Amino acid sequence: MLDQLKITLQYLIPQHGLSRLTGFLASAKAGFVTRAFIRFFINKYKVDMSEAKLQDPADFATFNDFFTRELKPGLRPLADTDLVLPVDGTVSQLGPVTAGRIIQAKGHDYSAQALLGVPALAEPYQNGSFATIYLAPRDYHRIHMPIKGTLTDMVYVPGDLFSVNPLTAENVPGLFARNERVVTLWETEAGPMALVLVGATIVASIETVWAGTVSPPTGKEVRHWDYRHLKAITLDKGEEMGRFKLGSTVVLLFGEQAVAFAEELAPGTTTRLGGAFASKSN
Repeated sequence: MLDQLKITLQYLIPQHGLSRLTGFLASAKAGFVTRAFIRFFINKYKVDMSEAKLQDPADFATFNDFFTRELKPGLRPLADTDLVLPVDGTVSQLGPVTAGRIIQAKGHDYSAQALLGVPALAEPYQNGSFATIYLAPRDYHRIHMPIKGTLTDMVYVPGDLFSVNPLTAENVPGLFARNERVVTLWETEAGPMALVLVGATIVASIETVWAGTVSPPTGKEVRHWDYRHLKAITLDKGEEMGRFKLGSTVVLLFGEQAVAFAEELAPGTTTRLGGAFASKSN
């Protein structure tokens, strides 16, 4: 009953208004209030500050600065694999994309076309593979490249802002394809790769290292940037590519028989940036 109430409230709350207000507050330099809230957040979500480059709440001018904190240099060495894990988090689902459908949770799936926002961009992934990784509030919230890649496209897709925790994944149909998101497409040594940054309730913004803040945008239409006709943007394996200001989920797509995921990965597996993710199949 309580779980159903939580889901119902997700449909009723002003998702975008609440998220934009949270974003304003999270970016405010409020001195003592900011430091007090950071301490509260650390205690509530059991954030391991020993991993952070800056550890004292007083070192952060805003809550956003704290939330997107850097890790200590060298803390996440890259595994000796073709692809490394792009984030700290928990595997939600991973496996094959079957006839363009991606598993969200038991009893729920969605299409790669809907996820990417521009249907033609989904063609390489129709019978490929996918991995969905959830970032909890306690996690490090910068996203890194799993493999060296050259950016070909970026798409902003407007949408809802449901929470993306396991409860909503099990109960909100098409969750990751209905929430606001930023889609990035890459050419890599493992073939085409989609790395999708999914927004959520109170996610104030999504940023990339080459474009800055992409979400929230001005306007409510799908926006598509074709980087094949612009100056090439190439990022190395392990290099930062973006960040969440208040956390969410990443979804990765690969082509047919392009990669084989590490055997130890399964739904519920804790991930650490730089760990073994997958090997190339070709």
